[in-house]
Amino acid sequence: MRWLASNWQDVAVALYEHVLIALTALAIAAAISFALGVWAARRPRVFAATLAATGALYTIPTLAFLALLIPLVGLGKTNVIIAMVAFSLVIMTRNVATGIRDVPAEIVEAAKGMGMSGREVLFRIELPLALPVIVAGLRIATVTVISVTTVGAYVNAGGLGTLIFNGIATDHAPKIWSGALVVCALAVVSDLALAHAEQTLRRLRTR
Repeated sequence: MRWLASNWQDVAVALYEHVLIALTALAIAAAISFALGVWAARRPRVFAATLAATGALYTIPTLAFLALLIPLVGLGKTNVIIAMVAFSLVIMTRNVATGIRDVPAEIVEAAKGMGMSGREVLFRIELPLALPVIVAGLRIATVTVISVTTVGAYVNAGGLGTLIFNGIATDHAPKIWSGALVVCALAVVSDLALAHAEQTLRRLRTR
């Protein structure tokens, strides 16, 4: 803790880089997953093909994925962001599509019977009801991205992994512990915040 207290500025910079990478990857993944999930929700074949393709990306080992991207985008943050987007797609796309698919058919039919268009049904009925499931997917993806982004230090992306791997290279335990503890704290806080949001949305849905 002494090292952390005396080098908090270095830790803060690493934390900022880590959060920036994670938020950028999650924002891009959310946009792609929303489009894929809405498209696949009512199309079983598209749903199966989308999950198969995104699931295949998820199975690639992290270091192998980062290495494969080096000839294409080189070292740095872009490399890690692309990998984190790929890893998040299967989780978020599945939850978007599943959330929409789980909306009771009678509610959708009632909305159409009231004269709502397909777009209105999606944005005013299906997505609001699917929101707890979507947030649950975002929660899992967020914790995954925060954790795996640590490995991005291997490709000079910065972040808290830099502290950990520099500490390992120099056999400096306080630096290792500082990086690891801050990563864990960031993941736990993010998980608790999104879990609270998910529970709130579920309570609102049942009213």
